[in-house]
Amino acid sequence: FSSQQATLRRLDKAFTAFFRRIKSGEAPGYPRFRGVRRFDTVDFPKDGDGCRWDSTPHDPQTRVRFQGVGHVKVKQHRPVAGKVKTVSVKREGRRWYVILTADQAPPEPLPATGAVVGIDLGIASFLTTSDGRHVDNPRHSRNAAKKLEAAQRALARSKRGSKRRRKAVERVATLHRKVRRQRLDHAHKTALGLVRDNDLIAHEDLKIRNMSKAPEPRPNGDGTYAPNGAAAKAGLNRSIADAGWGVFLAILAAKAEGAGREVIAVDPRNTSRTCPDCGHVAKENRPTQEKFHCQACGHTAHAD
Repeated sequence: FSSQQATLRRLDKAFTAFFRRIKSGEAPGYPRFRGVRRFDTVDFPKDGDGCRWDSTPHDPQTRVRFQGVGHVKVKQHRPVAGKVKTVSVKREGRRWYVILTADQAPPEPLPATGAVVGIDLGIASFLTTSDGRHVDNPRHSRNAAKKLEAAQRALARSKRGSKRRRKAVERVATLHRKVRRQRLDHAHKTALGLVRDNDLIAHEDLKIRNMSKAPEPRPNGDGTYAPNGAAAKAGLNRSIADAGWGVFLAILAAKAEGAGREVIAVDPRNTSRTCPDCGHVAKENRPTQEKFHCQACGHTAHAD
């Protein structure tokens, strides 16, 4: 029953957010019913209540026990530190994962370095640091686009309920899982390097959801619409989603907290138009995406 309570809490959270969006005038987005094919995670709020982690401690093979299922072998990718509090079971395609949360002692902060850095997130470069270092944008989704297109076409041609369709679904899910893992791996490694080298990290307070909104239509009044740049904006939105700025910033904040570092978000307005030498602010200071040229003092640099 505790697992069912956890599911009801998730349902309540979805409807609470739905009514909040209605009151604030946002697009409400009614919560979607999750059928057996879409319900991929089951939560157990307490270890020992419906489940038991490491249920056979004297057995060299780690096992987790679920009520009504029994003992299941687990391949651990790293030792579990601390006392296990909650257990979740997640399905990704034909793979199953056990996700644990545990109480641990506070981590030891990293030794101070005295370094401070600012980072600028972008599309051409994933990020640029204030000391001029560029981190390339790996573009994982774009690199896998051809394989995904072929897999999606095969899925669209499959008959619903057929064995061929199930295989096509698994193929698409496998490709998406690989892209997601590549993006997470890149975000973890990049964030770890910044946290190890700097005591203070500043980044733009980006409103990513607003940046990736579709442009508003432009009606002419006669039943037709004027061009609004929707196709170009759609390509930019795909690039923003592929970069994964939100995931990276969340990982950076978590790693910094555990290492005793500080992360601050600054107002992004005019950060690319302000001259660092004389303080002159003008749109013309950035003639191209990569070039900065101050119209007042002549200072030039990379725009990021």
